[in-house]
Amino acid sequence: MKQNFNLSFSLLLALTLGFTACSSEKKTDDGSETAEVVQTESKSFGGLALYTVRDSMASNPKATLQAVADAGYAYVEAANYADGKFYGMAPTEFKAYLESIGLTAKSAHMGMVNMENADQLITDVKAAGIEFFVIPVPPMGMFTAGPEGMGMKGTADELVTIMNTLGEKCTKAGIKLLYHNHDFEFKAMADGTIIEDLLLEKCNPEFVNFQMDLFWVTKAEVDPLTYFEKYPGRFIAWHVKDMNAEGKFAPVGTGTIDFKRILAEKDKSGMEFYLVEQDQTFGLDPLEAIKISHAGLEEIGFK
Repeated sequence: MKQNFNLSFSLLLALTLGFTACSSEKKTDDGSETAEVVQTESKSFGGLALYTVRDSMASNPKATLQAVADAGYAYVEAANYADGKFYGMAPTEFKAYLESIGLTAKSAHMGMVNMENADQLITDVKAAGIEFFVIPVPPMGMFTAGPEGMGMKGTADELVTIMNTLGEKCTKAGIKLLYHNHDFEFKAMADGTIIEDLLLEKCNPEFVNFQMDLFWVTKAEVDPLTYFEKYPGRFIAWHVKDMNAEGKFAPVGTGTIDFKRILAEKDKSGMEFYLVEQDQTFGLDPLEAIKISHAGLEEIGFK
């Protein structure tokens, strides 16, 4: 009976805390036996940008988040906020549910921000336990997209002003602001300005840093290591997504990007966390794609 109790207790502890537990007998000074529980950490690691599984998050967010946890991820990046809620859940409810299944929300893409709603969005991001407020594209009507690709209207200096203003607000609230790139920020504008360079040079690093999307940097035919060397410590987060031979999105580890080479310079880059993202999966179930990517992360050496 005692052995069954110890086994049940260990299993319950493992399920509750997300640890693998084992029990052993230990003698006390009076010669009686007590159960000693030895714990090892969960094998979950790395993050997932929930934009990858946006369709299933829209239809059944809690089941999808459970599937993300089951796939081995330790944290997520939100990509849906409306009417004061993340995926239909109030910020504290979203945080509590994630914690109940062993996940945390590390960051959130908040492309809907403007100067009128910024304070409320920042408040809600913080209430959800989210540390990084991410600008996914130039906000407030500056972003453009069409048959010729993505771009920006207005000037890079205007974007710098917006980022510094939002970054100062975030810093005062106790969270951090990041800017996420696509390919167009690395291409010269009509006046010769390279948006990413100007942001890195003129945004105050106390208030503004960067989330480097490794696919889009590669798409722009730029070497990430060049930026790590020139602007060390500024790339706090990475989006890790692979590229197939046709230049399309692919699960991590199945494409052509040399992630091992990039990962070797993570300290120089300033990377504190990373997230798998695959914008399109081309007929492959996104929930299956994230499993392939997680296995790829482990093979490459991400932890």
